[in-house]
Amino acid sequence: MAATLAPPRLLPSGDAAIAVEFSRNVDDAANQRVLALDRALAEAPVSGVTETVPTYRSLLVHYDPTKISFDALGEKLVSLAQHPLRPTTKSRRWRIPVSYGGEHGIDLEDVAKALNTTPETIVARHVAGDYRVAMIGFTPGWSYLSGLEKLLHMPRRQNPRLLTPAGTVSIGGVQTGVQCLAGPSGWHLLGRTAVRTYQLHRDPIFLLEPGDRVTFFPVDAKTFAEHDRAAQAGAIVAELIAP
Repeated sequence: MAATLAPPRLLPSGDAAIAVEFSRNVDDAANQRVLALDRALAEAPVSGVTETVPTYRSLLVHYDPTKISFDALGEKLVSLAQHPLRPTTKSRRWRIPVSYGGEHGIDLEDVAKALNTTPETIVARHVAGDYRVAMIGFTPGWSYLSGLEKLLHMPRRQNPRLLTPAGTVSIGGVQTGVQCLAGPSGWHLLGRTAVRTYQLHRDPIFLLEPGDRVTFFPVDAKTFAEHDRAAQAGAIVAELIAP
């Protein structure tokens, strides 16, 4: 019989939510447990639970305290979280086009210098990665991806930018990510994609989901502009590869 997993920490979040914390560090093992608990609650809903929000290392569980108490829900969550991880169903795989460098990736040259290599090597290593969507957050559609090669790990910028473009593909710390909407960022900008990971009037509104796999492939600026026009009209310019 498989051994049960270590229990998570339960942290009250206001009077109607519980954060189920699996680790104090960002790592794939904790994230897999987060997503497994999220799936378990989706497959066998607990009465009173109204919403779940997966992050890198914890699952935020919103609930109706008139239907279930903190203690009763916490007991159920701990029990579910200690079950051995079941093999996951095959995740979706996406290929996302990126225009690297130049006006679309203004930090590429500086990243290459900081890592004592060439821009071409940075791009080659980045597109060679097999990434997993660990969480969606910060702004709608902002996709945090685990699996960044150690060669590309580097601290975030000392002075974050107040505004970076929509579609930015960047690296920061041990992560890479896709920023859907224009906004502030302290990450290093390698390129841009025309893919809208969030588009309000499109079905689906959110393109990527936690657990999805992602790879990138380079395109030139002309192709980016063509993709951008198509995506603006609602097209999904990312390539979905059958599981």
